[in-house]
Amino acid sequence: MSLKSALCLPAFWPRQAVSDAEGVRWSPVPSSPLGRFAVCTRMPLVDADETYAFLSLLPLFADVPRLDVEAAARVSRMEVFEQGALVLIEDGPPSSHLYVIKTGFVELLTGEEVFSILEPGEAFGHLSLLTRMPPTATVRAGEQAVCYLLPREAANRILASPSGTALVSATFRERLARRGLSVRALPELRRFSAGVFIRNTPVSCTPETTIREAARAITNGRSTAIVVRTRDGFGIATDADFRERVATGEVSVDDRVAAVMTFPARTVPRAELDAEALVGALLDPFDHVIVLDEAGEVVGALPAAQLLSLQSMTPYALRQTLLAASDEEELAQAAHELDDVFLSLLNANLSCSDIGRVLTFLVDAATVRLLDLAFERHGPPPAPWAWLAFGSAARREFTLTSDQDNAMAYGDEGGEPAELYFHEVAVDVNAGLVRCGFKRDGGDVLASDKRWRMSKGEWLRELRACLEAPDRSHLVRAAISFDFRHLAGELVLVPALHKILESANGYPDFLRRLARTATDWRPPLSFRGALVVERRGEATGKLDIKAAGMRPVTNLARFHVLEGGGTAVATLERLRCAEEHGELHPQAACSLQEAFDLSWRVRLEHHAAQREAGVVADDLIDPEQLPPLVRGQLREAFQGISAAQKKLGRFLPSGR
Repeated sequence: MSLKSALCLPAFWPRQAVSDAEGVRWSPVPSSPLGRFAVCTRMPLVDADETYAFLSLLPLFADVPRLDVEAAARVSRMEVFEQGALVLIEDGPPSSHLYVIKTGFVELLTGEEVFSILEPGEAFGHLSLLTRMPPTATVRAGEQAVCYLLPREAANRILASPSGTALVSATFRERLARRGLSVRALPELRRFSAGVFIRNTPVSCTPETTIREAARAITNGRSTAIVVRTRDGFGIATDADFRERVATGEVSVDDRVAAVMTFPARTVPRAELDAEALVGALLDPFDHVIVLDEAGEVVGALPAAQLLSLQSMTPYALRQTLLAASDEEELAQAAHELDDVFLSLLNANLSCSDIGRVLTFLVDAATVRLLDLAFERHGPPPAPWAWLAFGSAARREFTLTSDQDNAMAYGDEGGEPAELYFHEVAVDVNAGLVRCGFKRDGGDVLASDKRWRMSKGEWLRELRACLEAPDRSHLVRAAISFDFRHLAGELVLVPALHKILESANGYPDFLRRLARTATDWRPPLSFRGALVVERRGEATGKLDIKAAGMRPVTNLARFHVLEGGGTAVATLERLRCAEEHGELHPQAACSLQEAFDLSWRVRLEHHAAQREAGVVADDLIDPEQLPPLVRGQLREAFQGISAAQKKLGRFLPSGR
């Protein structure tokens, strides 16, 4: 099984077995501090009549033919999710069912933020089900929730109805807008509609037209499909249908076109935005749509690929391209589109955290595909494994100048054969990421380096040693590996690592030494509080905005979240957690958040200017080129960082 296929299976996610009277149910183990692990009970197949009676009353099923609702009721099952259970996980395995809530409620979360609540009669899991992509939000039972689970085939029939399409379209726009991945992030695409692609007079016929005549009409009309007008609506037949069905001898050129047409055809209004048309196209088993004018008359027929072409600059489309790359060369070519996506997102004035999440989202896709290719090259893994993202990728704060920081873990039972095998895989993946434009970490924090590729037992011992014997090398390792995210692999590692992080506040010597490292990167301020810039070599007169503004806040946030026994990873999330648990005064937390966000924004704007000028991006800015207001804000931000560092004096020995 390929990695790309495995990512679509619940077995690929970190998991834990839960036994009950019905047998064993594999349930996700949270890899972020969203909530406790909770039991999910699988029920046997439910009474079809009772299920039909419930579903048929819901708005989602209002436009669905009775036979389809009855069929869905027969194949559905019921599950009970106890309070706190994670039903779907953001960026986790794609959903394989449409969930309809019978009783109770569920919460929708991004990170740890609850942004919506769904109650009885409402549905979820449809976007992930249709796109076969990871969920864009975590779904957590707010209290005991009972849900009907409809399998894919039955769910597709429901979602293809007008009410189903409306649900998908509304959720598509709202959810992607929340994550900064929607058309609003690309304002230059808003004015495009399905009608702009129509260039020729529509080609149409009746069901009685022969295939020979229909094929001739398609050729003469320079089209790829013909609209079949029937008394009950529109059908469609494509040149591909003719080639496949006639060439195989299934039909004759003298048969009626009705024998090969798809009915009913998918139709979209001429003025419909491309994103909305794309949602509809996801529901269809064929590759053309019919465009109608305001009066319902045919304007033309379009290949779905043309609608998808408008999405070529969106993160989701680029992710799909990365995952579908046939080899490393094709993957590298696709990865270089990252710059254009970045510029579009920045021009749309998205938040820095949204942009960081999007870039990380795409780097993850490239890594997953490289792992897939490596496993195809070297054969099946000899032991369970996990690929870990470190640094900015782990925190989802990736930028155009970020290094690749990563590691691997594998099952203890693998032994020396596993070590040799995963070394070869890691070498391939690290080299592939370089080809994709993601440079190697300067300190070789790479899975191909033996220091960052160990068995599960070795990883746990090493991280415990960081707490128990915090010498300089262990502090360096802690600063790197305590910012981790499980990206891929079936090895269950996250819960054990979280336990180690949660115990960090029980090691005062470790905290004291970590506090010292949190003050190593001092803001560039003079004794009187003025900005100080480098005066040596090529950096003369330049300020490293990452080292000056972002890294000190990252280090402070890491210290404070570990001081409180937390496991959050993203810098801004850590600061919020530290404030909530009292490790940071609200004013100090706000000051650090503003400093981090301002430094991040200046850094991204600098990268954009360099890319547009055709220059390789770096983090060195000239303060004199900044607007006076921004320069003043940076000075205040650095002063806030310095004040936060001074408050760590209670952990440091006299004179540091």
